Amino acid sequence: MKKKEVKGFNVHDNEKKLSVSELPVGDIVEAGTAVDFYTGSWRLQRPVWNKEKCINCLICWISCPDSCIKILPDKQKTSIVAGIDYDHCKGCGICAKECPSKIKAITMEHEKK
Repeated sequence: MKKKEVKGFNVHDNEKKLSVSELPVGDIVEAGTAVDFYTGSWRLQRPVWNKEKCINCLICWISCPDSCIKILPDKQKTSIVAGIDYDHCKGCGICAKECPSKIKAITMEHEKK
């Protein structure tokens, strides 16, 4: 695997990972590196997932632009929601908006800093 260099740091080693604010304005980053950047620190709201209400329709997973809805296989070999990746969630609220209105298993709340 070819190692990717970003601003002098190797993103695949245990060296310093760059935050969003450390990237130069207009910087172009090689595709496939989004997982290496923790962008969740600047959100103002966060989605809160209620496991008991969730019907595992996966609409949130399909709708999330940052792939922050974690899924796992269950005993019936289907996928179920397993949580939210807050390291990469930007708090856009699309998952909560798309969650079926009768269910509302995902709601938004103000981020606690």
